[in-house]
Amino acid sequence: MAASLDTVFSALADPTRREILRMLLEDDMAVTDVAEPFEMSLAAISKHLVILAGAGLITQEKRGRVKWCKLEPDALKAASVWMQGFGQFEPVNLDAFEAFLARELGEEASG
Repeated sequence: MAASLDTVFSALADPTRREILRMLLEDDMAVTDVAEPFEMSLAAISKHLVILAGAGLITQEKRGRVKWCKLEPDALKAASVWMQGFGQFEPVNLDAFEAFLARELGEEASG
């Protein structure tokens, strides 16, 4: 599982790839349509798509002469479960914690 998580997080590390995933949330897209909003070559976009496909985040299929990209929504499940493990802890309010320590330490010093 760790290797697949590493691959997914590595793929998600790039803002272009995250934007591609966001675009694919709406619908399947042809590779040329994926490339359109970016100021980079089709070859560069294709490299990003290979990385996303390698991580299992998208699939690509040829329909006639056009290559289509499809988001694989279950691919993020393991990463999501892993990240949710950190949500079990309440966020610490450092100002309140500092005030608490000052009160506690002040009472010990005076008592």
